[in-house]
Amino acid sequence: MKLGYTLKFQESFSCFNEKDKRKFYQKADYLLTSIRHPSLRAKKYDETRGIWQARVSRDLRFYFLIEGNVYILLDIKHHPKS
Repeated sequence: MKLGYTLKFQESFSCFNEKDKRKFYQKADYLLTSIRHPSLRAKKYDETRGIWQARVSRDLRFYFLIEGNVYILLDIKHHPKS
């Protein structure tokens, strides 16, 4: 599997501090290893559009699509319930 980044993801990601960026990179490695990695807590976020959500930290989530062998990263943002 590979990662693809949308412009929206890149813009959102650029606003985060270095600590959160490092956490994301660790989780991205987990995603590339296995979408079922327990710390990701990956789940379908929007079934109709095929969007998934995964956890970076308690209050930070990233959203992605799966197209072939590519995870298309759509956005990263703070979780609204935190």
